[in-house]
Amino acid sequence: MSVSKDEMARLRPETRLVHAGTLRSQFGETSEALFLTQGHVYDSAEQCEARFLNKDPGFQYARFSNPTVAMLEARMAAFEGAQACRATATGMAAVTAALMGLTRAGDHVVAAQALFGSCRYVVEEHLPRYGVESTLVDGTDIAAWRAAVRPNTKVFFLESPANPTLEVIDIAAVAALAKEVDATLVVDNVFATPMFQRPLELGVDCVVYSATKHIDGQGRCLGGLILGSEEFIATHIQTYLRQTGPAMSPFNAWVMLKALETLPLRVGRQAQSAAIVADWLAAQGLPKVVFPGRADHPQAAIIAKQMSGPSTLIAFEVAGGKDAVFRVLNACRLIRISNNLGDAKSLIVHPATTTHQRFSPEVRASMGVGDGLVRLSIGLEHPDDLIADLAQALAAA
Repeated sequence: MSVSKDEMARLRPETRLVHAGTLRSQFGETSEALFLTQGHVYDSAEQCEARFLNKDPGFQYARFSNPTVAMLEARMAAFEGAQACRATATGMAAVTAALMGLTRAGDHVVAAQALFGSCRYVVEEHLPRYGVESTLVDGTDIAAWRAAVRPNTKVFFLESPANPTLEVIDIAAVAALAKEVDATLVVDNVFATPMFQRPLELGVDCVVYSATKHIDGQGRCLGGLILGSEEFIATHIQTYLRQTGPAMSPFNAWVMLKALETLPLRVGRQAQSAAIVADWLAAQGLPKVVFPGRADHPQAAIIAKQMSGPSTLIAFEVAGGKDAVFRVLNACRLIRISNNLGDAKSLIVHPATTTHQRFSPEVRASMGVGDGLVRLSIGLEHPDDLIADLAQALAAA
């Protein structure tokens, strides 16, 4: 006998990440099965018709759904505390689908200006191509959100903590305003992970993830996730995904299913190490060190209210701008240069010349992305080894 859905909801997150959503075939496998199939067959033409009318439960075509992908979606929904989840090919596919599914020509989006470069592109350049206007605001200023609202405002969008500055926004305050003005709030929760922040409990309508990051967590597969109520997914997301086709590979879903089993262990260890490394960096006389677990974070009071733990990311500045940063990055021997994050390996990057390189210096400055800013993603190495590598790398600057 298996645990019921109601019983599963009462179990702790670590347990849900091992057991939730499992579908077993007639062979009774222990590990989730990998279903590599494009389509499915039907017992009759009548069943086929009913399946396409959503009157008969089951699978039709891998662009619509797949048993392995469905297990990942069910497990993530149980972990997040959401009623429904849909997986996509990439994190940016999840962001784009959420925003495109919610808007039509003539609508207006308000977004925090501190965003990952590709997210800002979708808001600032992609949506306007289809007649959707956008306004970018200082996400930490609730008055700025309110002032940006128009009669046609349909969506609020933010990252918290933001990439790469680790700016934290008062999600509950923005959610309350969104409800007041009848807007839908979409939150990118990648940096916090579901371990440390529960946006739906703060009043958010939709949560998106790049599953490429901590959920895979080992630099293997691309993927994205969209979570919300059953009504939200059915009304705004399901048809868009079905008709446009940003489907997750079943193999990627299988890899991520296995990765979810160890997510609390990995992210918990990474966050502990990040706190140690951040404290060491703060003692080195750098111009700035930002980490959500430190009392000197600019939004420490908000973090204490809405996050149960820190991120695995650290942002710090190096005096001397790009040239000095490049010397630091090139001197790292253990920590590798990469624009990915949330990996088992510690990764370091210079946002101004990578993730945010397409913006002008003025725009980057308004986002808090200066030439001296470094983003450091802490992996599973021993923190003392990471500190030793950073010590010799900073000496090179």
